[in-house]
Amino acid sequence: QVQLVESGGGLVQAGGSLRLSCTASGRAFNRYTVGWFRQAPEKEREFVAAISWSGGSTAYADSVKGRFTISRDNAKNTSYLQMNNLKPEDTAVYFCAATQRGLGTVVAGYEYWGQGTQVTVSS
Repeated sequence: QVQLVESGGGLVQAGGSLRLSCTASGRAFNRYTVGWFRQAPEKEREFVAAISWSGGSTAYADSVKGRFTISRDNAKNTSYLQMNNLKPEDTAVYFCAATQRGLGTVVAGYEYWGQGTQVTVSS
C-alpha cells in the first residue's frame, strides 16, 4: 500500500498561483501513476491531471491545460501540481491519488487516495 498526504492549498486571488504537493509513504512510489482530482461543493470528483511512474507521460483535463503542470520527484516520493492563472471555478478540494495501472483519468482507476487540500480562488 501507499499513503498519500496533500499540502499547499490555501486562499488566492484570481490570476494567482499555488503549488500543491502530494507526499507518499509506504511502498515504492516510483511504481505508481499519480493523479490529481478535485471536488467542488455539490459536484462530483473530477480529473485534473495525471503523470506516469517515470514522469514521461502526462495527461490534463481540458479546463486546466496551459495553466496547470503536474510533475514528480521520485527521490522525494512527491508529486506536484503547479497551478497558475487560477480562476474562481478552480475552487475545490484537491486530492491526489495513486495506482499501479497506467495513466488514467477516472476516479475508479485509482486505489489510493489522500485526504485532500482546500483551494479557494477569490474573484
